[in-house]
Amino acid sequence: MLGGGDPGDPFAAAHGVNVKPLIPVAGAPMALHVLRALRGSDRVGRVAYVGPTTPDLDPLIDIRVTDHGTLLSNLEAGVEALRGLGLTPGERVLVVTADVPMLRPEEVRDVLESAPDAGLVYPVVRREVCEAAYPGVKRTYARLKDGTFTGGNLFLLDPALIGQFLPRLREVLAARKAPLKLAGLIGWDVLLRLLTGRLSVQRLEEKVSGLLGVKARALITPHAAVGTDVDKDADLTLAEAQLRGN
Repeated sequence: MLGGGDPGDPFAAAHGVNVKPLIPVAGAPMALHVLRALRGSDRVGRVAYVGPTTPDLDPLIDIRVTDHGTLLSNLEAGVEALRGLGLTPGERVLVVTADVPMLRPEEVRDVLESAPDAGLVYPVVRREVCEAAYPGVKRTYARLKDGTFTGGNLFLLDPALIGQFLPRLREVLAARKAPLKLAGLIGWDVLLRLLTGRLSVQRLEEKVSGLLGVKARALITPHAAVGTDVDKDADLTLAEAQLRGN
């Protein structure tokens, strides 16, 4: 579970904590709600938590890992920590960000039980699902041939393949704000189809699989909470209302 963050994050500082996952939501750190969802799913064996914790969080964590400063470094450190606890052959790792406090145990369970057999599985949520569950919510969406989607805040991976795709993923993320470099990596045809909404989910899966060198699949999930993290005060207000049942 990824619970690190920028110590200078003004959102966290405005709420009196060092990192965003420790911001209180409905009387508890938002990370605690996520940990309860993972443990309550009865599908998660061990939890490695990357980032600072509190005494409330610690009983639900098997091993705490120091924040390494970047998303991918934290991902790698978390997976290595789980390897140290002992992973069985074929066992996959669920990576979850600690800023999705509306996530529920049954939703975690459904994602795990619905996930296809692939080295990398990335849940996505349709725009209409998010807006029906949380009217007025603001998310970042990508328009594909099959619909308009937002990305999930959790994904599944085969830890044996992480060394294979992580260097390439770092390269892609580094190029995400440089269109020419990004086009060189993913191909002009794919980039243009993506920008014009003519790229299908299947074609995107094929391209990502080839780019990263692992079998990658999208999982279209009906759970809006999977694609709704807390990044600003409006999101915090939404999470408060949902968790308090208002």
